Amino acid sequence: MGDSKAFLEIHRKEAGYRPIHDRIHDFSEVEQTLNAHDRRQQASRCMDCGVPFCHWACPLGNKAPEWNEALYKGDWELAYQLLSATNPFPEFTGRICPALCEKACVLNLFDHEPTTNRENECAITEGAFREGYIPIHHPERNGKMVAVIGAGPAGLAAAHDLNLMGYKVTVFEKNEAAGGLLRYGIPNFKLNKAVIDRRIAILEEEGIEFHYNEELRMKNEESHADGKAAANWLPPSDRRSCDSSLFTLHSSLKDTLHSSLEKFNAVVIATGTPVARDLKAPGRELKGVHFALEMLSQQNRVLAGMEFSKEQRVTAKGKNVLVIGGGDTGSDCIGTAHRQGAKSVTQIEIMPKPPIGPEDPNNPWPNFPRTFKTTSSHEEGCIRRWNINTLEFIGKDGQLTGVKVQEIDWKPNPEGGRPLMVPKGEPEIIKAELVLLAMGFLKPEHPEYPENVFVCGDSKNGASLVVRAMASGKQTAKAVDAFLNSQ
Repeated sequence: MGDSKAFLEIHRKEAGYRPIHDRIHDFSEVEQTLNAHDRRQQASRCMDCGVPFCHWACPLGNKAPEWNEALYKGDWELAYQLLSATNPFPEFTGRICPALCEKACVLNLFDHEPTTNRENECAITEGAFREGYIPIHHPERNGKMVAVIGAGPAGLAAAHDLNLMGYKVTVFEKNEAAGGLLRYGIPNFKLNKAVIDRRIAILEEEGIEFHYNEELRMKNEESHADGKAAANWLPPSDRRSCDSSLFTLHSSLKDTLHSSLEKFNAVVIATGTPVARDLKAPGRELKGVHFALEMLSQQNRVLAGMEFSKEQRVTAKGKNVLVIGGGDTGSDCIGTAHRQGAKSVTQIEIMPKPPIGPEDPNNPWPNFPRTFKTTSSHEEGCIRRWNINTLEFIGKDGQLTGVKVQEIDWKPNPEGGRPLMVPKGEPEIIKAELVLLAMGFLKPEHPEYPENVFVCGDSKNGASLVVRAMASGKQTAKAVDAFLNSQ
C-alpha cells in the first residue's frame, strides 16, 4: 500500500470525455487521459484491502492492489508485468470494460468513489507500448498443434495462452481481420482499431498464425457411415453427433474446400454469438430496418478504407433514427448515428427504467449494480424511453417511415415466472426512416463434438462482456493443455 491515507485525502478523478461539440464530428476515441502525476495519485487511492473484492469481481482475477501500488511508486514496467500476468490484453479492457472491479471496490461501498482501475489499466498498458517494455516471447514448441476458430477476444486469449504453453497455434477467422466484435461491433470512438492491430502484430511475432476470410462449416452434403446426415453447425437446427472428419474449412471468398482440421491435436471454437435477436413485427421487411451490427460493422469497415455502394450503405445521415434496445450495442448505435449526421435519435426499451444509482437494492455491493446508465453517446443527445413495445413497422413504397409502438406496464405473474406485459394508453407512431435492432444475440447451440474439441467465450456461454470472453478463453486453454497432456 503506497500511501495509507490517500483514499481519505484524494478524491476520485476521471479523465472524462472530449467536448461534445468536438467529438461528434469524428470517430476518434472520446475518452481523454490524465497526466502521469494525476494518474499516480489515483493509483495511490487503492487501499490494498485485506479482502480485495476487486480481485474477486474481475473474471480475469486481476490483482489491482499490486499493480496500483507499483504505478503509484512510479514503477510502470513492474505495474505492466503484474497486470499482464492475469490479463493478456489490458489495452482492450482498459478501454471498454464496465469495470466490475470498481463496483466491488471497498471505496465504492464507503463513499462511491472507487479506485480508477480501468483507466489506470489503460494508462499502464499505453506506457508499456510507448516505452517499449512489452516482451516478445518465443516459447519452446512441444510438437502439438491447436486450431482456434474465431479471432474475437475469447479466441485471441485462448491462442495467446496456448502459444505460450508451447503449442503451434493457428487461428482461423471468417472476417478479413482479427478482433471479432472488438473490430466489427465496437465503434472506433470507443476502441481505435490500431490498438487491435498493434496487439495482433505481437501475437504474430510470437508465432501465432492467422488465416483470414476462412469460415468453419460442417459438410451438409455428406453423411455419416451409419447414414445419418450431418447437421449444419449454425444456425441452430437438428443436431446430431459428429466426428472430426466433418469439420472443414471453406474459404468465404472462393467457397471451395481449403483444408481439414484433422491435422490438429485439438480445436477451440470461439465463434461468438453471430445470430442477432430479431423482431418479427409486421413491416420488418421494409427498407430501413436493420440489425445494429449491419450499421456498426459497416461503419468500422468504411473507416478502414472499404467502399460500399449507395444501395449497400446503412447510414443515418439526414434521418430520424429509432434504436430498439437499451444496452451497450444500442448506445453504440446512438453515437454512430450522431457522427453520421442523424436528424434525430430515439432509443426505446421494452423493460422498465433501471433505478437511479449508485446503489442497487436488488443487487447490492460487491455485485455489479444494475442501475441507470448514461454513456458518452447518450450525452451527445438522445430521447430515451422505457416500457415501450414495438407493434409494427410502417412504410410507404417499401421504405420505412415510422414505427407504431405501445406504452406498457409490467404486472406480476400470478403463476410465477416472467411478469406479464399489460398495454397502457393508446398506440403511437414514432417517425423514423432508420430503425436499428439492438436487442442482443441468441446463444448458439452446438452438436456433440469429439473430446478434442472445446468451445469457449460467447459461443459457449451466450453474449456477455469482453472480459468474461477473455477469461473463458484462458480457462479453455488450460483445459486443452490438461487434455493433451493426459493423452
